[in-house]
Amino acid sequence: MVEVKKGTKSFYIGDSEENPLAEMAFVPSGNSLIIIDHTHVSEELNGQGIGKILLKELVDWARKEDKKIMPLCPYAKAQMEKNKEYHDMIL
Repeated sequence: MVEVKKGTKSFYIGDSEENPLAEMAFVPSGNSLIIIDHTHVSEELNGQGIGKILLKELVDWARKEDKKIMPLCPYAKAQMEKNKEYHDMIL
């Protein structure tokens, strides 16, 4: 199992937020909104569901922080629209 870490501008897998093996980047907007603007998974982690793991971590964190999510990243948008458990988080 991979370890997901929360950085200042992303949830990521790897040694550092500056050089991740995989990441889901976000931008805070005001006090109650997170904009997901980018998802990247390295070739070595492809095909392991890493994007879904990163999204779940980010959504769980946003719920605890009482924030909504605007998924501008096409991957995050598609996953959030497809999965009913995320519908309440979409702005």
